[in-house]
Amino acid sequence: MKKRILTGDRPTGQLHLGHYVGSLKNRVELQNKHEQFVMIADAQALTDNYDHPEKVRSNIMEVLLDYLAIGIDPSKSTIFIQSQVPQLFELTFYLLNMVTYNRLKHNPTVKAEMQQKGMEDTVTAGFMIYPVSQAADITLFSAELVPVGADQAPILEQTNEIVRRFNSVYHTDVLKEAQPLFSDCPRLVGPDGKAKMSKSLGNAITFSASFKEIEETVKKMYTDPEHLRVQDPGKIEGNVVFMYLDAFDPDKIRVQELKEHYQRGGLGDMTIKRHLMQVLEELIGPIRERRHQFKQQTSMVVDVLHEGTLNAKKEGARKLDEIKEAMKISYRLQNLTPFFSV
Repeated sequence: MKKRILTGDRPTGQLHLGHYVGSLKNRVELQNKHEQFVMIADAQALTDNYDHPEKVRSNIMEVLLDYLAIGIDPSKSTIFIQSQVPQLFELTFYLLNMVTYNRLKHNPTVKAEMQQKGMEDTVTAGFMIYPVSQAADITLFSAELVPVGADQAPILEQTNEIVRRFNSVYHTDVLKEAQPLFSDCPRLVGPDGKAKMSKSLGNAITFSASFKEIEETVKKMYTDPEHLRVQDPGKIEGNVVFMYLDAFDPDKIRVQELKEHYQRGGLGDMTIKRHLMQVLEELIGPIRERRHQFKQQTSMVVDVLHEGTLNAKKEGARKLDEIKEAMKISYRLQNLTPFFSV
């Protein structure tokens, strides 16, 4: 039987190459082997963008266009909007009783994001409980596999803790533990080599980037600061251009040859940068064109999201009925007296 996957992204901007190597490439391949639910996590995005809902709303379509252009097929993957599946929020409320506030406060992923966003003293309750919200996302759709980056692993660990606690309290096996799916390249550094590629840091290469934008970004990439002359031997450790070639150039033999040539000297930085520009254009160019074509078919794209969300709601309603039955709160309001006498 096919295993079920739950994955998704926050609609706070267009997706980029960091998402591609971290998860998107895998999703395209996995949808042929598994049953995949892909969530546009607008409710989660509101936990730190609640005062700018227009930012979240406007990017739902941008993320959807990226999905379709990359090759996520709505006939194989269910694409849906998180906020339009009310069962997720009801389940989140029940699961909150399965975890202590102290445990949430010490989740490494939450602590790191609070520090990164400078919100240690202003964190909202909604942001603090988002690991529980993610546990609801995963368990409502009975996901067995969840593609994650290494920095998100503590979220999945906490999800499985909540699952075990819930099943123990209610003497059931209605909730299933999930396993992480790690990418071969879970973290893509930014062009300066100092931080990961990120929308918020403004160092991302998106799937709508023109060749000129790719060219400008690659020209600024960090290489070997001691490689001052073409004939000098160069270092590939920490060299961002070679990191990107490892991640995106399908010709691994060619990459190895370039590395050896660079290390012995005689290969200039601009030569390898031009090669990288071409490699990225060969990847992004077709995606950019498909994205443009989908953007001209608004009604079809909206239908994809509408149909996927309806399917997700049906699945959510079915699973929540099972969960409430296990909790013994599946009240039969049309016949209360015999129910409460049991």
